[in-house]
Amino acid sequence: MSTLPKVAWIGLGIMGSPMSENLIKAGYQVTGFTLEQEKLDRLSAAGGTVAGSIAEAVRDADVIVTMVPASPQVEAIAYGPEGILENAKSGALLVDMSSITPQTSVDLAKAAKDKGVRVLDAPVSGGEAGAVEAVLSIMVGGEQADFDEAKPLLEALGKTIVLCGPHGSGQTVKAANQLIVAVNIQACAEAVVFLEKSGVDLKAALDVLGGGLAGSTVLTRKKDNFLARDFKPGFRIDLHHKDMGIVTDAARNVGAALPVGAVVAQLVASLRTQGDGGLDHSALLRAVERLSGAQV
Repeated sequence: MSTLPKVAWIGLGIMGSPMSENLIKAGYQVTGFTLEQEKLDRLSAAGGTVAGSIAEAVRDADVIVTMVPASPQVEAIAYGPEGILENAKSGALLVDMSSITPQTSVDLAKAAKDKGVRVLDAPVSGGEAGAVEAVLSIMVGGEQADFDEAKPLLEALGKTIVLCGPHGSGQTVKAANQLIVAVNIQACAEAVVFLEKSGVDLKAALDVLGGGLAGSTVLTRKKDNFLARDFKPGFRIDLHHKDMGIVTDAARNVGAALPVGAVVAQLVASLRTQGDGGLDHSALLRAVERLSGAQV
């Protein structure tokens, strides 16, 4: 019998499915629940166990991992008679890997403590590719002892795993991450349009830029999206729009000015209103092309 903790996984989307599968590959017993039957079938095919409800999934779990889109979804699965807190056993560790507001994480930790459940907020960066390859960056908020307990499990999902401070700190760092990523994608998109309109070989230009100071993980990961105009979602514009709302609101609360971030947040919002919310965030290129006179 495995001595590894039993894991419940709630939320099997673009990120959650490959992450849960990496835990299974690492030897963990994973019981999962999500709303889409095809995602449950995928978990079962990978060697996981399918639950019929959140309550069933978490009842015997030592560790509960959640990966859902936003704060309302976290609250929906955590609270209420059929939710995690009412059905998890005392002493269980809840690791919320969703990207939500810092305050939601703080409130969840307080509510969970009353139920005897410990909580870490542990949002990730790296996109679908990072989830598949188990090389995510994981930024964690919570207690040191809980982090130490969770770290072996997190090491099956990512490479850079850091406790950033108390509850909510992981979400604050994730908000900063999303600010940097969005501004970086926007800069790359503007460079792509500039280069193409100048008649430069785009592939050659991006190759050489990637080797210099302008190089970044964003450029490396998204270069092919730009070249092929392939915007199949790895991380959807809809979700980045949500994250830009989180960071701009949090920054306002602490008195931090985000002049460039505010502009990029508006550009992300405009993409959604033009029907591009389901595309990958590299589709910020489409916004720059429209502003530059292209019909896309």
